[in-house]
Amino acid sequence: MSREVGVQALLQEAEAIRLLAENLGPEFEIAVQWLMACKGRVITCGVGKSGHIARKTAGTLSSTGTPSLFLHASEAVHGDLGMVTTGDIVILYSHSGETDEIVRLFPSIRAQGARSILITGRPNSSAGRQADLCLNTHVEEEACPNNLAPTTSTTAMLALSDALAIATMHRRGFSREDFARFHPSGALGKRLLLTVGDVMRPASDIAVVAPGVTTTDVIRAMTASAVGAACIVSADGQLAGLISESDLRKHLLNHTDPLAAPVEDLMNSNPSTISPELLAVEALEVFQNFPVKIGELPVVDEERLVGLLVLKDLLRSGIL
Repeated sequence: MSREVGVQALLQEAEAIRLLAENLGPEFEIAVQWLMACKGRVITCGVGKSGHIARKTAGTLSSTGTPSLFLHASEAVHGDLGMVTTGDIVILYSHSGETDEIVRLFPSIRAQGARSILITGRPNSSAGRQADLCLNTHVEEEACPNNLAPTTSTTAMLALSDALAIATMHRRGFSREDFARFHPSGALGKRLLLTVGDVMRPASDIAVVAPGVTTTDVIRAMTASAVGAACIVSADGQLAGLISESDLRKHLLNHTDPLAAPVEDLMNSNPSTISPELLAVEALEVFQNFPVKIGELPVVDEERLVGLLVLKDLLRSGIL
């Protein structure tokens, strides 16, 4: 029984959104034009359930290229209206259009020189008659069996707000790279922004030895740095070779006096390297496509060693 009730509620709300899309009028296009031309900020405002949607919309707009903030309708009349300035656009939310906290804001918004957009189920309401522009989210009834709890109406408000943000984002030409800049801690942001230089261990924190030192010196350097590879670097900073733990194990097994041998006896004198400017996600592909399994890659900038990229650091960077 509960499942059937849930299915019916979902279908009812889905139908409301379908009708909303079908009846979307020219005022939607005007709203997008206003948002694009806004010289100030977009301020969303509501109270109760509508306030939650207004707050979410401010976040969606801000993260998609339209600077926005949320203003609680009840706090607005107690001083917070000071955040509204000339050139701003205030998007207000009231399903009935009769919410007292919303209705009484319009004179002050006009006095501040800001435009108002009302998202409501009743454009002919008290709030609707005062708004500069109305977006209609009328629904026939709520999914609530008593037709009381805001359900279908708030879903319609949320869907229309998302549509408004996405349409503005599209008009603005907001790209994946733009989105990443606003979400630097998210996986997408890291995939599009994080470089090898951001993830690598700098040369000062890795095992770096000079040509001619012994295997013992290499082991000491690797142990001190806790990295599974050592870079052999000449006096002018040029990378001369790389010794991995695998190279070291083979050397210890195959030489009669391995600890006294010079690094030239066991190093790879032509190691693969990587640029610090390469995206971290592209660096991961380099590791994955390497013909043999490796755990480290020297990072070289203009032939000078600048660091070491460690696979486990790359995997911990959040790009996946």
